[in-house]
Amino acid sequence: MPAPMSVPMSAPISAPMSADVLLILTTLPDKEAAGRMARALVEQGLAACVNVLPSCHSVYRWQGKVEAAEEVLLCIKSTRLRYPDVEAQIRARHPYELPEIIAISLADGLPAYLAWVHKETEPPCAVC
Repeated sequence: MPAPMSVPMSAPISAPMSADVLLILTTLPDKEAAGRMARALVEQGLAACVNVLPSCHSVYRWQGKVEAAEEVLLCIKSTRLRYPDVEAQIRARHPYELPEIIAISLADGLPAYLAWVHKETEPPCAVC
């Protein structure tokens, strides 16, 4: 659980900021690969938080056959600005030939949480 934030819980937030926060989903074959991916995304500042859900049973069609597998789901909280870098990192580190990468725009959320996601994923200042 994150440490207390310095952003007031009632901090005002504009609707566009809410729409800029994304929930990005991807699955991995095991807990170890999922943990490595989650840690890399957070350490690089590409995600504010990644939930690693322990197991899901996936049924899918692949190369003409119906397949099934146990997978680990990652719920990645990031921003539209950082999405290209998140996608590139997932693609570079993912063991699957065609990884699931789905980004969902958030319509609303706790303003302080959305502000925290923005703060934690701001790119480093190139001219500072």
